[in-house]
Amino acid sequence: MQAPSPGQMPTPQQIAAMQAQLALEAKKRGISVQAYVEQLKAQAMQQRAAQQAGGSIPGIQPHTHDHGPQQVQQQVPINPGPPNPSAIAVAAFLRSQDLKSRSCILNGQRKDMFKVKRALRSLQSPAYAAARKKTPDLPAVTDDASAETAFKLLPLSLLALRVSKADPHEGHAHAAGQAEKKPKKVKGLWTVKIEQQQDVSADLHYVWLYEGPQWKTKLYALAAISIILALVLFPLWPMKLRLGVWYLSMGMLFLVVAFLAMAVVRLILFVCSLGVCERGLWLYPNLFEDVGFFDSFRPVWGWQEEKTKKSKKAGKKSTSSKSDKNSHTTAASSGTAPPARTALSARDMKPRIEEVEDE
Repeated sequence: MQAPSPGQMPTPQQIAAMQAQLALEAKKRGISVQAYVEQLKAQAMQQRAAQQAGGSIPGIQPHTHDHGPQQVQQQVPINPGPPNPSAIAVAAFLRSQDLKSRSCILNGQRKDMFKVKRALRSLQSPAYAAARKKTPDLPAVTDDASAETAFKLLPLSLLALRVSKADPHEGHAHAAGQAEKKPKKVKGLWTVKIEQQQDVSADLHYVWLYEGPQWKTKLYALAAISIILALVLFPLWPMKLRLGVWYLSMGMLFLVVAFLAMAVVRLILFVCSLGVCERGLWLYPNLFEDVGFFDSFRPVWGWQEEKTKKSKKAGKKSTSSKSDKNSHTTAASSGTAPPARTALSARDMKPRIEEVEDE
């Protein structure tokens, strides 16, 4: 549709086309044509009022200074949609590298945190060049700028985000007069928060949100569901399988009862042996020790070991008495008396009182 030139009346065809356009726009918004026209009028009045409030006087154009083309810095928005295949390839490669990650707490969950400089170093390593030959989705990295560009794919696809250390008690309103109970802090475990500005610098920290392929987790979940379904459908099992499970359960029950009976018998034997001998007799003395399965039943029997505990004070007294005896014996053997105190040393040992004038 060709718009009429200024000062020229529109033709009937142009008027019909404008009416059809208004009806179409009103239908898209779910309102009537008259309501849509009123809405357009209200918007036009608001724009005119805003122009008058800005100091624009009709008939006088404001003076503008032309300083040439201005550079407008536009921030690249973070795309919350599906990750870029190149970003997934970069994340998978960095996940396989040793970035010396450390654990941190983000929103109450443990995450892996790493430094940007180690990631940039890995992107410029020969291993990345070799991996790029096998994975065509990896972007080309030739210098520091291209490495930073490849790393920026991670926050753009929400695979890794910049974080900083945060106070876990920030924003908590503790009651006045009550002692604040701080949780036990683990050495080296940070509580972090996500920063709004996702910059790339060597000393910044990023946290992984990409956990790699989850085929192991899915496999474990499938195995757990299969076991639960098998147990639920136990009445539908063949008779031979159900009979085998019954024999297996009886065998396990017999082993548990035998173990408990053995523990009771060895305790009774130990108590009876204490009344006859000075030391008790244990049957399978290593039964409850932290050893292997077969070592728990070796040896078959053994006497109770006497544990002699020497206190630290007794040890210190014995060492001091021995040192005193050695000093006396050396003095007696040499025939020399211990050195006497000189007058200077005796004078220094006496307490002294000094008078200080008040300022």
